[in-house]
Parts: sequence; C-alpha cells; structure tokens
Amino acid sequence: QVQLVESGGGLVQAGGSLRLSCEASTRTFESYAMGWFRQVPGKEREFVAAVSRSGDGTSYSVSVEGRFAISRDNFKNTVYLQMNGLMPEDTAVYYCAAVSSQSYTQRYYRTGDYHHWGQGAQVTVHS
Repeated sequence: QVQLVESGGGLVQAGGSLRLSCEASTRTFESYAMGWFRQVPGKEREFVAAVSRSGDGTSYSVSVEGRFAISRDNFKNTVYLQMNGLMPEDTAVYYCAAVSSQSYTQRYYRTGDYHHWGQGAQVTVHS
C-alpha cells in the first residue's frame, strides 16, 4: 500500500504562488505515474496535472496550463505542483494520486485510473 502525504497548501492572494509537495511511502516510487486533482464542495474531483514515471511526460488541464507545473524527484519519492498566477477559482482541496504503470511515458487523467490517494491539501486564493 502506497501512502501519499501532501504539504504546502495555504492561503494566498490572487496572483501569488504556492508549491504543493506529495511524498510517497514506497521503495518503488519510480514505477508510479503521478497526478494532481482538485475538488470543491458539491463538485466532482477534477484533473489538474499528471506526470509520467520518468518525469519526461507532463499533461495539464486547460484551466491551469501555462500557470502550473508538475514535476517529480524520484530520489526523494516526491511529486510537486508549482502553482503560479493563482486565481480565486483555483481555491480547492488538492489531492495527489499514484498509479502503478508499465509505461515510462504514459500519463493518466481520470480519477478511476488511480489506485492511491493522499489526504488532500487546502489551497485558498483570495482576491
């Protein structure tokens, strides 16, 4: 069982930046593709960003592309989400997720693709 622990959430003014981190408790972190999702009350969890096992392949939702950047450090068992140009509509609980993948390049976009989830980190952007 892989445990994922997010950190780095908080309160920030519109236009500001935050970096979320997600550390995984596994000796085989490099075998997992990783993703970030977010959820607001009353709405479904939505895809934000994904990174392949190797870290070379990344994908973003249209709403965050150009502002957010996902990356990973396989030596630290950690995936990051750098969020710049934050807007009030980015306010949500952010979740990291992991899925064991045979492919070094594939990214995954659906919540159902992922087998392991963190507890979530609140990000609040005020205007």
